Amino acid sequence: MTLYKRGNIWWVYVFIDGVRHPKSTGTANRRIAERIGQAFEEELNLQRHQMPKLKPEMTVDELAALYISEGLAKAYSLDRLQHVLPFFGTMRLAELSKASLRNYRKERHEASTVKAATVNRDLSVLRRVLYFGVEEGYITTNPLARMPMERERKTKRPVLSVREELLLLPAAPIHVQNIVICALDTGMRRGEILSQLWEDIDFDSRIIYVSHSKTPEGEMREIPLTQRLYDLLYPMKKEVGFVFTFKDQPLTEIKRAWKASLRRGKLRHLRFHDLRHSFNTRLMVAGVMQEVRREIMGHTMGKSRDVNDGYTHIELPEKRNAIRKLEVWYDAQIAELAESETAPADTQEPQPALQP
Repeated sequence: MTLYKRGNIWWVYVFIDGVRHPKSTGTANRRIAERIGQAFEEELNLQRHQMPKLKPEMTVDELAALYISEGLAKAYSLDRLQHVLPFFGTMRLAELSKASLRNYRKERHEASTVKAATVNRDLSVLRRVLYFGVEEGYITTNPLARMPMERERKTKRPVLSVREELLLLPAAPIHVQNIVICALDTGMRRGEILSQLWEDIDFDSRIIYVSHSKTPEGEMREIPLTQRLYDLLYPMKKEVGFVFTFKDQPLTEIKRAWKASLRRGKLRHLRFHDLRHSFNTRLMVAGVMQEVRREIMGHTMGKSRDVNDGYTHIELPEKRNAIRKLEVWYDAQIAELAESETAPADTQEPQPALQP
């Protein structure tokens, strides 16, 4: 870098690969001109190595649009961004601070009765978008990198009992019945079920392979089929295509059909995801160890999981044994319900509450 003075103004000349790049600093102050020259040289070097220029003036809306256009935003992230962007969208990246987070939390809680966990999920998605900005070179650091999260209270997770299941299934249309049975007998997530392909079911080995999971731990995990699920799927089997369809078309969501089924069955409010909790609870009550349940469900356990995986590996026979325990427990619950309903009213003794 070389400085030359033309009249009262300093000019800077930077040579990159033998090419001279002139620039007026617009100042008569040599010290300021040197700093401008250094910044100009750094900018040219970044361009030389095809590195994007820092853009701290970019708004959160613009960065989120780039994040989405790269195909990095899943449905969950898009849903969270609907709440985040109205507040942060017009802010410049350089303006983001922990104070703005506190303001967002305050406004979010005042506007609705959302829980701390919900707000934490919102801000986690925003933090992910900002990390994308760092990777792309638009900002040097993520202002939310060490963002303090609100302390979350543990809440009771609803579980569908066997009695409620027997009310729900007849009230649901056939395509929803099939999906519910799959969820209760495998613990698969809704997205995993709706993405399941026939080519990923091995009927000879009676195994369903989860090939489209939202977590790395859930990808390509194997789940033994219960007899009930095998009897349901085998007569419908095809060589390729989606397993669960409606009028031969793939399903993208079943929210309305799910709510209507609950209403017709006169059941309490339950989320479809509660079927996954129900499966886990049923395995637990049937005596299946936590490590086995975790492997079947593809649970993410963070860093602790990485450590434990070095010592524990669940083989397929252990998973089959877990599913057999589930079937024995379920049959016992059905038999108990049938016995309680057929016994004469005057001879019935008070029945203990059924486990979920």
